[in-house]
Amino acid sequence: MQQHTFRPDSLHRLTTVDEIEAVVGRPASMIMRKQIGVLDAGCREVLAHSPVAAFGYRGTDGTTRTTFVGGAPGFARVHSPQRFSFPTPGPAVVPGPVSLFFLLPGVGEVLRVNGAASALKGGETAVDVTEAYVHCAQAVIRSGLWEPAAPFRAAEAVPGLGPLTGPGVSDFLTASPFLALSTWDTDGGSDTSPRGERETVARILDGRTLVLADRKGNKRADSLHNLLQDDRLSLAALVPGRSGVLHVHGRGAITDDASLLETMALRGVPPHLALLIDVEHAEVCSNNAVASARLWTPDGLAGRGQPPDMMALGSAHLAANSAESGRAWAWLIKLITAVPGTSWLMRKAADRAYVSGLRKEGYADVRAPVAARHGKARHGNATESPLRPVRIREIRQETPTTRTLVLENATQEAKPFNFHPGQFFTLVTDVEGHQVRRAYSASSVPGATRLEVTVKKVEGGRFSTHAHRGLRPGDRLAVRGPSGTFYAPPQDPGPMVLIAAGSGITPMMSMIRTRLSDPASTGRINLLYSSRSSEEIIFRDELTRMEKNHPDRLAVTHVLTCRDGRLHAEGIRQWVTKLPLSSSTHHYVCGPEALMDTVQEVLHRLGVPDELIHQERFTGITTAPTGAAAPQEMRVERTGSLVGIAVVEPGQTLLDAGLAAGLPMPYSCTVGNCGECVVRMRGGEVTQPEDTCLTSRQKAEGHVLTCVSRPLSKVTLDIADPTSPDRR
Repeated sequence: MQQHTFRPDSLHRLTTVDEIEAVVGRPASMIMRKQIGVLDAGCREVLAHSPVAAFGYRGTDGTTRTTFVGGAPGFARVHSPQRFSFPTPGPAVVPGPVSLFFLLPGVGEVLRVNGAASALKGGETAVDVTEAYVHCAQAVIRSGLWEPAAPFRAAEAVPGLGPLTGPGVSDFLTASPFLALSTWDTDGGSDTSPRGERETVARILDGRTLVLADRKGNKRADSLHNLLQDDRLSLAALVPGRSGVLHVHGRGAITDDASLLETMALRGVPPHLALLIDVEHAEVCSNNAVASARLWTPDGLAGRGQPPDMMALGSAHLAANSAESGRAWAWLIKLITAVPGTSWLMRKAADRAYVSGLRKEGYADVRAPVAARHGKARHGNATESPLRPVRIREIRQETPTTRTLVLENATQEAKPFNFHPGQFFTLVTDVEGHQVRRAYSASSVPGATRLEVTVKKVEGGRFSTHAHRGLRPGDRLAVRGPSGTFYAPPQDPGPMVLIAAGSGITPMMSMIRTRLSDPASTGRINLLYSSRSSEEIIFRDELTRMEKNHPDRLAVTHVLTCRDGRLHAEGIRQWVTKLPLSSSTHHYVCGPEALMDTVQEVLHRLGVPDELIHQERFTGITTAPTGAAAPQEMRVERTGSLVGIAVVEPGQTLLDAGLAAGLPMPYSCTVGNCGECVVRMRGGEVTQPEDTCLTSRQKAEGHVLTCVSRPLSKVTLDIADPTSPDRR
């Protein structure tokens, strides 16, 4: 990035509306007639499809802020045509003017919504709508927001001191082609608008000054007019393929200084104005909404199917407002848009107009987003999403704290769920606008068109609480899998020893059901099952029935801790030694960590070799420790060949950074207890929790769990290593 020496305080400033309109002009009446005062059906459809929105607001300290909110399609909940709400992370939002624009992956136009904010219970912000309208696609097209990420470019040294010299700030700005800019007026209004450039959208002049080119647009110039009344502003910048966000706030001014504008010329065409920003704060942060939305991956592109037709929505708003004002041509707009195929022709004409206009401004390689029109993925090597949409067919309450979800394919097609008895699936759903994943063992028989997973309610557990309180038959979610190495060898007719506690019975139940449903499998099953009380025995009635129907093939011994105390080593030893076992009997253990260790010690003392002991450790959710303060580059290889490069934001895990960049990272549970995301470190240093499913040997060999690891330096990972945690 070539540096030019400018003294920001010496640049000419525009301070009146007349000065701005002399350069920009006034918007055509048709532009202003696209604005409505409620969320009509088309706007509500956009909110249902949009996974993320830019949000401008003021904090309790009066500071202006812009960020990105959401994380999954439909994160914004519509209460009425005049009101919607959404979860708000971070500082509380002060009641008053706020503004948003909603993004649709692969689509150029955005939906801008302005209104007044108020706080709801549970950390939600409600917005009472005052304005809603479709904003043109120029900013998105200029930035190439939905195109493949550009190679990493390091920034040049920033002259002077100031917030822009902070960790990772200049590198982020150098790579960022797109941002959301929020401004306010003195009449209770706010605007958040998209800004985009082909390469760098905001250029650094010195350690505390940014400059943004203001090129030709629809002449609304909301931001410029607001800055004449209140010079406070904020922005949030994005880099395609990264899930971090650069947050900036400060004060803005408008300049027409010819020497400055000339440095931003494209093929000899300078912008007509520029914004000078005196930066008070700048920081790169990981953003949960952008990370969860997976904006640059096949999952993110798929969203909720075909995106809304933004051209048709804008035309509908224009027609409605024209009819209300008695315009004679309102009926003509409605007639034209009602003709089949007209929307496609309008889309094509608008795309050509966008590209033609931008090329006149000096953009040589712009093109309209193709995903919005043709449903094509941006990435040439994009793969099919590993997530399988499912629908809840039935919910069975097994105990007061445990319920079974019966899942089936979300489409009309009945497809089987194939897995090994004992393996798990990762369930994916939206909870309060955020995507949540948890791994649960299948408790049903493989090959059926319905999958059963049994969920025990955990105090404070986000997914389990939602499964018990929020999910209903007919609700949709997604599954990933199967995963895991805890399963019985196929076609093994020999006897089995199963030891479980609490919800550790769920993978065992799949094994039992599968073995008993096969007449050719004659090996005896001995189950030792510990529960808190009789009421908390999961599958109690079915276990009793199966034991009665198959007395020669299944024997169940119950231990109730309220009556017998906890399972201890001597009790386990006595139970095992009474069994008629052979030297080839496999032992399967599933439950809390303490039980796993005790059983393993007992079996070792009885001479059972490791290859006949299989363990499934149900660990709690593991939190990744804090990593480096600055963004770190992550190089991902497969057997020495480069797969791709991602940037890990401060506070972000290796897995989230890789997935946000569209890299084929292995994973399942994302909380550190399944071992599916294990990779080998080839270079660099990371920090990860001590208490994970990794063995001491794996740690010594350089393996890490990407879902709970954060970098301390530039890192290189090999995702081809087939080694997985020893879960036996």
